Amino acid sequence: MKVFYANSGVAQTAEGFAVTLDGKTLKTPGKRPMILDSLPLAEAIAAEWQAQEDEIKLASMQLMKLAATAIDRVATRREEVIAGTSAYANSDLLCYRAELPVELEARQAALWQPLLDWATLRFDAPLLVTHGIVAIPQPEASTKALGRAVAALDLLDLTAVADLTGLMGSLVLALALWDQRIDGKTAADAALLDEDFQAERWGVDDEAAERLAAIRAEIADGARFMALHRAGRGE
Repeated sequence: MKVFYANSGVAQTAEGFAVTLDGKTLKTPGKRPMILDSLPLAEAIAAEWQAQEDEIKLASMQLMKLAATAIDRVATRREEVIAGTSAYANSDLLCYRAELPVELEARQAALWQPLLDWATLRFDAPLLVTHGIVAIPQPEASTKALGRAVAALDLLDLTAVADLTGLMGSLVLALALWDQRIDGKTAADAALLDEDFQAERWGVDDEAAERLAAIRAEIADGARFMALHRAGRGE
């Protein structure tokens, strides 16, 4: 799609802060107005639109993507999103450790276990750890506690946490990022620990390197989305 506007901006409305193109409120793919309760986030999305050159590249607008997902999907299917996100507590990446090599298992324990310990203290949700890929049942009280944490999130935070949980395969990592326990780089390092370890040992081709870089960028965008939303609340 060719760029069809001269300027993007933000206008305050009775409902919140509208992202505008040439003074007209931007519509989501679902034809809903792009109106947010966070001025910093609305301004950042307007900046994404202003940065487009001859052609609109939607893949370069991750903040816009998350905001549109919140408005079009999460707002209308909130309970479904909560259930799907909470289900990751039963198979969280951080609970499945390598048996060999011992160097990988040691790295996993060093980076992942403190985050599981944090989840135990923060949400009263201890999770069991195993070696290998065979699924193990988690304590029902813990999965319910993590589910309550997800259900308590507001619309924009829920959208980001749901997206990050699926991307990283870990609800604990996504909640730690939301709670500012870790930053985006640490979250990416934890989520891609196995891939990075294998790349160190065997090398990585250009396609795989590009894929991993894209995942890191998407995690960083999710962290920035939540930070901008937080700033809009004055936190």
